[in-house]
Amino acid sequence: MNFKKLGKILGKILILQGILMLAPLIVAFAYKESIKNILAFVIPIIAMTCIGFLLQLPKPKRDTFYQKEGFALVGMVWIAMALFGALPFVISGDIPSYIDAFFEITSGFTTTGASIVTDITKLSHSTLFWRSFSHWIGGMGILVFVLIFIPESNEGSSMHLLRAESPGPQVGKIVSKMKVTTRILYLIYLGMTVLEVLVLMLDKPIAGYESEHLFFSLLTAFGSAGTGGFGFIPGSLESFHPFSQYVVAIFLILFGCNFTLYYLLLIGKVKDVFKSSEFRTYFLIICAAVALVFISLLTRIEQFPQSYTAEESFRHSLFQAVSLMTTTGFTTTDYHVWPTLATTTLLLVTFIGAMAGSTSGGIKISRIIIATKGAYINIRKLINPRYVPKVKFERKTLEEKTINDVFAFITLYLFLLLLAVLLLSLDPINGQAVTVTSDAGTYTVEHGFLSNFSAALSCLSNIGPAFEAVGPYASFAGYSAFSKIVLTFTMLLGRLEILPVLILFNPKTWKKI
Repeated sequence: MNFKKLGKILGKILILQGILMLAPLIVAFAYKESIKNILAFVIPIIAMTCIGFLLQLPKPKRDTFYQKEGFALVGMVWIAMALFGALPFVISGDIPSYIDAFFEITSGFTTTGASIVTDITKLSHSTLFWRSFSHWIGGMGILVFVLIFIPESNEGSSMHLLRAESPGPQVGKIVSKMKVTTRILYLIYLGMTVLEVLVLMLDKPIAGYESEHLFFSLLTAFGSAGTGGFGFIPGSLESFHPFSQYVVAIFLILFGCNFTLYYLLLIGKVKDVFKSSEFRTYFLIICAAVALVFISLLTRIEQFPQSYTAEESFRHSLFQAVSLMTTTGFTTTDYHVWPTLATTTLLLVTFIGAMAGSTSGGIKISRIIIATKGAYINIRKLINPRYVPKVKFERKTLEEKTINDVFAFITLYLFLLLLAVLLLSLDPINGQAVTVTSDAGTYTVEHGFLSNFSAALSCLSNIGPAFEAVGPYASFAGYSAFSKIVLTFTMLLGRLEILPVLILFNPKTWKKI
């Protein structure tokens, strides 16, 4: 294990995180917040800068590192980022418990959006900004950004980091140079974020929050870009005007696309975008999910508490289907009280997720396609043992290893989901009644299996809100410290797609080569 080399990169990332933390510090000054809120960012910035500088001092014997080291580094980096990123919440007093703060910032960096905050109105502007900004930082991946600064001679090492942090079964460069690839990805990411802010600014301000129009537009764009979904006013995006809700829904669809497709658009290869089977499947699933939810609402509209027009039914159907499929978690209404067909559809799309190479979580559509084709091939081989399998994806023949890796990932995913549910079932909160207040009124639900299952699924797929006692108008605050730690690491497993976190617990990882 090349500890000195890994330490140097970890040090660079801590310094970079300190630089990024200047943004919420500026917000604290802009809103004339207390000295305590200002020190909440100053102290971690100084600590990360000093530690990062010290980690730069040792000189490594070799400049490259192997795949297992790359995976281990990614796991260490994300945990370190969360450990330091939680400090502003604790120092400011907005989230006094360190375990709660660690849960909250991990939820931010992993773009989950699950929250332990029960009263969002009590958080300072700088805290609200840091929560949502963490979505934007974690959406594309901070290590992808750092790859810009890794020397060109370390192309192999850079690819190990890219594979470990980027979602999807197959990861590669879109151009010959890794630095150019990462620059293109981040320019597209930044450009789309700025565009969403500008479009949201075209709408009129939310009543009662006229002075916060730009601030809220920024936070919304951060959450959309990272497909995170932290709320910053009561009811998430319920108070937003229909124009803004449609705008956010459209951008969620766009951020759920593979960013490589945008590069193809930029260089004029429009036909190649529409030839992508994952792209076509992505939009087909969105249309099917929206249609099922919309029909369910129209046919049962008189049976649930909210009073929707046909347009509102479509808008909420579109928004919630897209929000949960892209694992964002923004909400415009309380979908927990919707008809069974609607809620079942929403639960199913949370498993799937959006496209590989996007900022969303979940299993990913590419894996679903590959697994389906792989299962079909196995059935064909059972019928005809002489059949020679040939699985194609995106007009390329897949190696058997890739198919096996997909099956292994889905198996691990389901195993970890069930393990998390089992651990959550030990929590004393099980069986207790939880009161929920939403646009559907005030009602009571029992914290049971669906709460635990959907909470585990929400964290593993990096979604945010779940169902029942942890639904869109509830929070994760009722869970014990043990359960919050379980869910925190479940979020990390989901964002880093399992292996970079699990490899940290393998003793062989830490043996010297």
